[in-house]
Amino acid sequence: MALYTTVMDAVTAYTGLSPAAFFTILALMWVVYKTVCGMFVDPEELNNAKKPAAAAADVSPPALVAPAEPVQLGDVTEEELRAYNGSDPSKPLLMAIKGQIYDVSVSRMFYGPGGPYAMFAGRDASRALALMSFDPQDLTGNIEGLSEDELEVLQDWEYKFMEKYVKVGQLVSEKTQKHSENGKEHDS
Repeated sequence: MALYTTVMDAVTAYTGLSPAAFFTILALMWVVYKTVCGMFVDPEELNNAKKPAAAAADVSPPALVAPAEPVQLGDVTEEELRAYNGSDPSKPLLMAIKGQIYDVSVSRMFYGPGGPYAMFAGRDASRALALMSFDPQDLTGNIEGLSEDELEVLQDWEYKFMEKYVKVGQLVSEKTQKHSENGKEHDS
């Protein structure tokens, strides 16, 4: 009993709180700690947790983890690119920067319908990214008139996309595409 009294007196002396308040706060801190720790999972633990489930379901692990291979589109017009805005779930989610088209399907929660950057999908968003703008007027590949700092911001975005996403094509003007198609027909 003396130990209990000593501990309670020490809690009051060192914290300035009643023992009930101190232990309540301590319990709440433990709950918050466990909750936050539960939000983050070690990738190795996640893989280990998936393996038994895959074996039980008799499905090979690569089928669970491997995303679909990006489809190379080649030359695409802006009008054709708009079809890849996420409205058709069977099509990949594409976005262009400086005329280069990237498959952003792995980030569907950001660029897909309802995502915070959904307006960029299916478009060349170069100007909007350079200006850090969500103004629909800035959803264009036209980077004329941008300052050096804005062009640097755009370059940073391009590097991020090159690192994270697969390039699947490039934008061409309709005139260029029709011209090259006509050239192929004449060569045949």
